[in-house]
Amino acid sequence: MKQFRVDNLTSVYGEKVLFDDLSFLISSGDRVGLVGVNGSGKTTLLNALSGKHPADKGTITTQNDYRIGYLEQEPNLDGHLTVLDAVYSGDQPIFQTVRHYQEALDFFSLHPEDEKAADRFEKAQAAMDRDDAWTIESQIKTILTQLHLTDLKAEVKNLSGGQKKRVGMAQVLIQEPDLLILDEPTNHLDFDSIAWLEQYLAKYKGALLTVTHDRYFLDRVTNRIFELSFGKLYEYEGNYQDYLSGKSERQADEALAEHKREKKYEQEKIWMNKSARARTTKQKGREKAFAKLEESMGQVKQDEDIELSLGQSRLGKKVLKLDHATLSFGDRLIFKDLSMLLGQRDRIGITGPNGVGKSSLLNVLAGRLPLTDGTYEIGQTVKIGYYTQVTEEISDDKRVIEYLTDVASTIQDENGQSVSAKDLLEQFLFPSFMHGTLVRKLSGGERRRLYLLKILMQAPNVLLLDEPTNDLDIGTLTVLEQFLARFSGTIVTVSHDRYFLDSIADYGYYLSGHGQVDRYNGAFSDYLTDVILPKETTDKKVKTTNDQKAEKPKPGSKKRKLTYKEKQEWSTIEDEIAELEAAVEKLNQAMADNGSDYEKVVSLQSELEEKQQVLEQKMDRWAELSEIVEG
Repeated sequence: MKQFRVDNLTSVYGEKVLFDDLSFLISSGDRVGLVGVNGSGKTTLLNALSGKHPADKGTITTQNDYRIGYLEQEPNLDGHLTVLDAVYSGDQPIFQTVRHYQEALDFFSLHPEDEKAADRFEKAQAAMDRDDAWTIESQIKTILTQLHLTDLKAEVKNLSGGQKKRVGMAQVLIQEPDLLILDEPTNHLDFDSIAWLEQYLAKYKGALLTVTHDRYFLDRVTNRIFELSFGKLYEYEGNYQDYLSGKSERQADEALAEHKREKKYEQEKIWMNKSARARTTKQKGREKAFAKLEESMGQVKQDEDIELSLGQSRLGKKVLKLDHATLSFGDRLIFKDLSMLLGQRDRIGITGPNGVGKSSLLNVLAGRLPLTDGTYEIGQTVKIGYYTQVTEEISDDKRVIEYLTDVASTIQDENGQSVSAKDLLEQFLFPSFMHGTLVRKLSGGERRRLYLLKILMQAPNVLLLDEPTNDLDIGTLTVLEQFLARFSGTIVTVSHDRYFLDSIADYGYYLSGHGQVDRYNGAFSDYLTDVILPKETTDKKVKTTNDQKAEKPKPGSKKRKLTYKEKQEWSTIEDEIAELEAAVEKLNQAMADNGSDYEKVVSLQSELEEKQQVLEQKMDRWAELSEIVEG
C-alpha cells in the first residue's frame, strides 16, 4: 500500500498564517474531502501537496515512484494545442512514452533506410509495450466523450473556461496517479458527467483528495474529511454527513473545555490577586501554571455562523412574465414559444447541460437581453438583484470596506434596524482586521462572497442567481440557503448544484438544447434520476424483467398456486405498500419543511432512501405474487 505522509507543514501569506504544523497520512483507497471557508488556505495546501508551490516549512514523504496528478481550478494549458495534444502534453511518463513513439515513427517514416532511425523506432515500440501505452488514445477518447469533449482537433484557446477544465481533468484521470488531487472537479460538469465521475472515482485504485462545494458529491465519494480551520487541520472518518456530526461534537467539547478553563482562570486570578505575603515560595509552580492558563485563554477558535438579516423592497403581485417568447442567435435557437409567469415568493431553478443558453434566459428575465419574438413584462415594484457568474470588475487598490460603502454606509435589516457596512462584513465572515484589506489580497472565493454581499445590501425583491455555488465555500452556501428560505421575494437560480436546487427551487425549467425547454416540479434530484439519467434505471428494469421471464413456467406446465405463507403475505402486502407510500410522502414533506437545515435534511434523506428501497422491494414482490394469483 502506497502512502503520502505530511509532517509539520506550515504556510504563511503576508502576516496571515494559512496553516500551521499540519501532519497527516493518506493511503491508497482513501477518499479525502478537504473543506473550509474561503480564504482558509485550501488551494494553498493543495499547491503545497502537489509540489507546485512548496510550503514554508515541513516535509512530505512518499515512495520514490509515487505519482501525483493535480487538477487545478484553472488548468494551465497551451492555447495553441488541440484538445488531444493538450491531454498528451502532461509530464507523466506514459505521455512522454507516447510522444517519443510518435516522434520516432514520424522520423522513421521519412528516413526508412536510416539505421539510427530504425533503432530509435524499435526502442520506442519496446517502451510502448513496457508501459502498456497502446490503448492510451482510446482511453483518452472515452474519458473526453464522457466529459462532452468530442472535437479533439479544436484548439484550446477557442474553448470556454469549463471546457478547459474538462481537458485538464482528462489529463489527470488518464495518468492514474497514486494521489489524485481535484480542486472543484464538478464545476462546469453536466449532470451525467458528474454521475460518471462519481462511478469512476468509486473504482479508482489510488488515493483521492478533493476540494468541492458539491455536498452530494462529497457524500457519495469521500470516506474521510479534512477540515482546515484557523490554520489547524481536523480529521473525520466517513463522508460529509459524518463530518457534520463529528464537527458538532468537537465544537461542543471545545466549548465545554473553554468554559472549564474560564472558571478555573477566575478562581486562580482571585488567588493571584491576594497579597504576595499570603503566598509562599512553595507555590511558585502554581504561579507558573496560572501564567500558562492565562496564555491559553481565548485560543479556541470556531467558525462562526453567518446570520444575514437584510431588508428588501416591497414587491407587488406582478413580477415577471414571458409570453410566447423566442430567443435565437442567428441559426442557434435558445428557446421557442416559452411562457413563464413569475409570482411573489416563487422559487425557480433553471438548469441543463453547458452551453444551452441558461444564462441567456436569465439575462432575458433581467431585462438585459431582448427577445427575438414574444413579449417580456416586468412589474413596477420589481427591484432585481443579479448575481452573475463573473464577478464585476473591482479595482485592486480598493479596500474591502470601501467596496460596500460605495453602496451605502448603513442599511435597514428585516426588522427595520440600521446595520452598518462594518457589521455586515463581520456577519459575513470578514473579521474587522480584513476591512482595510486591499481587494487584490482576497482569494477568489472571498471576492465572490463580497460581491454577493454587495448585491444583497441593495435590498432587491427579485433575486437572479447565476451559478451562485461556484467558488463559495459550503458554510457560506448553507447560510445563503437559510437566507433564501426566509426571503419573501422571488428567486430564480441557474445552477448545476443538485443539493442547492433541491433546497431552493419548488419547480424549475430544464434546457436540453435546440430550443427544448421542459418544466419539472418538486426536487430536481428526482427529476434528474427519473428523466435525465434514465439509462441506469432502465437497465435495472430490463434486467429485472428478464429475470422474471426466466422464472416463468414453460408453456404447458402446471399452474403454480400460492403457498400458505405466500397467501398470508398477499393478504397484507397492499396495506403495507399503502403505509410505506404514506411514510414516503410524509418524509418528502418534512424535507421540504426543513430545507434550510442541512443536517436534518441529510438525516431525513437517509430515512427516505431506506423507505423507498423497502417500498420498491414490496412493489416488486407484489408484482411477483399478482402474476401467480392471476395465473
